[in-house]
Amino acid sequence: MHVVIMGCGRLGSTLAQKLDADGHQVAVIDQNADAFRRLGDNFGGVTVNGIGFDRDVLRAAGIERADAFAAVSSGDNSNIISARLARETFGVSRVVARIYDSRRAQVYERLGIATIATIRWASDRMFRFLVPSNRDEVFRDPTSVVSIVETPLHRDWVGKQVRTLEERTGARVAYLMRFGMGALAQPSTVLQDGDQVFMLVTDDTAGPVLDIAQGADKEGY
Repeated sequence: MHVVIMGCGRLGSTLAQKLDADGHQVAVIDQNADAFRRLGDNFGGVTVNGIGFDRDVLRAAGIERADAFAAVSSGDNSNIISARLARETFGVSRVVARIYDSRRAQVYERLGIATIATIRWASDRMFRFLVPSNRDEVFRDPTSVVSIVETPLHRDWVGKQVRTLEERTGARVAYLMRFGMGALAQPSTVLQDGDQVFMLVTDDTAGPVLDIAQGADKEGY
């Protein structure tokens, strides 16, 4: 893959080094030439000094043949302008932008540009460290909206189908662990004793989902 990265700060340089070490072709853009020192002597990619949303600069970085583009400078406006150029003008299929303002991130997600809302994600992780909850969360998406939590089941759910659990809770089963192995559950999968079930939830739905899953199946399914 040929990947263009706009921004050579700590995130951009780390990402560039990782991609380069993995054998990808990498071009890094930054308007501060001194920033390229972060890449180290072993970096085998290309560096382009200039403004990341300048079309000539993007072309010099190989945007016209790029498979992916990452905008990770310190400015939201610069990141989103360059990301939109990469996607809409140059037709890059995989585009991601770091956005500090989570409200903007939601808008740009609707435009088809993947965003990483770093401030919201970091504050959420710190909050959950400072104020532990009783949820065994194993994943949270970068926008901090959707998470996967382990969902202990009441014994009454044994022998029921996954579709029944999903209908009752209004949530999806992401996967389950059975005999120490991960498995993607189908709606017709029958829950067995000892299954560890992991469900997709939001903060608003997590409580009710866990309550229903851990309570007896009073509906008699």
